Amino acid sequence: MTAVTLSSTPALAPLLARGALRSPFKRPSPEADFPRDRLVLPGLRVDLARLAAYERVCGFAPGPADDADAMPVTYPHVLGFPLAMRLMSGRDFPLPLLGLVHTSIGIVRRAGLPATGEYELAVRIAGLAPHRRGTEATVVTELRAGGDAVWESRSTYLARHRTGAGSGEAPGSDEERRPPLPVAAEWRLPDDLGRRYGAASGDRNPIHLHPLTARLFGFPRAIAHGMWTVARCLAAHGTPEAARIAARFRAPVPLPGTVTYGTDGTGRFELRGAGDRPHLTGEVRALTP
Repeated sequence: MTAVTLSSTPALAPLLARGALRSPFKRPSPEADFPRDRLVLPGLRVDLARLAAYERVCGFAPGPADDADAMPVTYPHVLGFPLAMRLMSGRDFPLPLLGLVHTSIGIVRRAGLPATGEYELAVRIAGLAPHRRGTEATVVTELRAGGDAVWESRSTYLARHRTGAGSGEAPGSDEERRPPLPVAAEWRLPDDLGRRYGAASGDRNPIHLHPLTARLFGFPRAIAHGMWTVARCLAAHGTPEAARIAARFRAPVPLPGTVTYGTDGTGRFELRGAGDRPHLTGEVRALTP
């Protein structure tokens, strides 16, 4: 794997346009080759205005504007998104960017993340794997401060296509059949939530923005970003300073809509929709030395 050092955060709009133009020509397959570069951005500082917008749309309570103001545990994903888009919009990435669905994320936070700190950010593609509905790519994002690894995530993204194999998690898994967790809150989601989160995060995948663009990819309505759902749940749940988080996006959350947030006090959380349909399941654990 080759380390490629960047001098600045890539501009998202050209990357998204490039990925959109190349999408029809991609031929996804779990056996395809993928980019081997590890993109590194040193000297990264957080845009505090953009961070505040993200906190508002996700329900995090903003802290004081000083060194004690820590980033939400999900925010490094936003910081790494342009680097991930540079890799996934490239000619050598085999999955089409348009319609790509975020299916899971695992996060390890080893220490608090001051919003006014300086960081080194790195993103790489860890590999491709077969899924019962297509092919999944795993993207790893790492954040370092003073040379120490302070945060890491592993996200999977699904490109849906025909496949004859029964690979990946099957419908009706034990986790999906488990009884609902006690309901802690009910949230009504407006139809512009995808556009608001897209403006704060930079993720303007058309499946999240408008019913018309969502229909082009098989969704009858726009759907909420998976990362908004997990961020909103963690804003309600709370997270230890050193924590391990695992979340799986079970089913799209249509917009507008009403969802219930549930938790049992043991670290598990979930988001359910009409008929107790699970949209998101997750767990937070304190990270022990």
